[in-house]
Amino acid sequence: MNNLDITLFPRSLNGKIKAPPSKSLSHRALICAALSKGKSTISNIVYSDDILATIKSLTLLGVKFDKKSNNITIHGVNKIKHIFKEVNCNESGSTLRFLIPLLSLSDKKVVFTGAKSLIKRPQSIYSKIFKEDNNLFEVKNNKIVVNGSIKARDYYIKGNVSSQFFSGLMFSLPLLKEDSSIYIDGTLESESYINLTINILYKFGITIQKIKNGYFIPGNQTYTPTNYTVEGDFSNAAFYLVGGVLKGLVKVNNLSHESFQGDKVIIDLIKQMKGKVIFMENGYITESSNTKEAIIDLADCPDLGPIITLLASLSEGKSIIKNIARLRLKESDRVKSTVSTLKLLGADIKSTENEIIVNGKQMLKGGVTVDSYNDHRIAMMVSIAALRCKNEVILTNANAITKSYPGFYEDYLSLGGEYKINTKD
Repeated sequence: MNNLDITLFPRSLNGKIKAPPSKSLSHRALICAALSKGKSTISNIVYSDDILATIKSLTLLGVKFDKKSNNITIHGVNKIKHIFKEVNCNESGSTLRFLIPLLSLSDKKVVFTGAKSLIKRPQSIYSKIFKEDNNLFEVKNNKIVVNGSIKARDYYIKGNVSSQFFSGLMFSLPLLKEDSSIYIDGTLESESYINLTINILYKFGITIQKIKNGYFIPGNQTYTPTNYTVEGDFSNAAFYLVGGVLKGLVKVNNLSHESFQGDKVIIDLIKQMKGKVIFMENGYITESSNTKEAIIDLADCPDLGPIITLLASLSEGKSIIKNIARLRLKESDRVKSTVSTLKLLGADIKSTENEIIVNGKQMLKGGVTVDSYNDHRIAMMVSIAALRCKNEVILTNANAITKSYPGFYEDYLSLGGEYKINTKD
């Protein structure tokens, strides 16, 4: 699906959908299974662009994948061999940051490529780590080149960087002979994503211990083949949960009330803003609500930035969304793309260095053309925003949703959303 341009119409969402499987957990399960000598099966998986990038990269290690429509069998390996081909991570930050330290264990030169927007994303943590050990870490010509293995030692990492750096080390360090520790400098953000990693590592036989100001990682561990079912994704379900609050009544199944996912906080945020949420045994129902202003902290849930900002734009009063710095380092600069897009749609919104300030309205005007910035979460935000616009909205590059949620528009139509594909003359 290339350069999909669509017209979205103001409608209500009513009905029931199944939350897509968690992209975060799918990445992690695939890596753990790939490192387990033997056969593992991962159930409830969707082959989004990011997940396909991880599968393709792991195949270069000699891992065999048998893909079926809803599950995948992995024949894992227990040794990191040298990869001669370039490792193309496409646009997947998780694939790149999880695999850089892991593939370095070959102790040979490895070249990572991907979309320009991905290679431009900050890698200073890994650059520092590799250079401290007199190894090569170089970014040039839209490639990242590493040469030399990470070491078993103590690591000191700032707490306000992406959790993906912590997770990347946690996949890799247990395979070294000696023990390691990761110490946190300052306040740890996105801890929930680190907990996801630790939890899934444990299911595949790897133990990581939380200690004061950090984590202790015993060496000489072995991954164990495991069958694993991926739970539903709160990050992507958030768009339809908010959609129900804005205009309609939506039931979202396949969401665990006991989930470790940080974006599960969307339920608390909707309730904080006086949105109606009903708990079901295996998910949630949201329905049209007169929502109110709130102060929202995105430090632990940056992926909720676009959709919670939309909700604030259609909530009574003045909302402040703070700790937004990490939004600037996503598929797009999500402060700029979120604020600019919502302003075009008619929201009363502005941003400062670390806050988005929104004065809520009853309706947005629409009647404009906006772009997805090739960012899946902006494309989904615009599609939900169209429900509460007075006029139709044209969205260009709507195909960005394939990065994480290929079935987004199928679910949109099933709930009563409406769009038409615009053909080029």
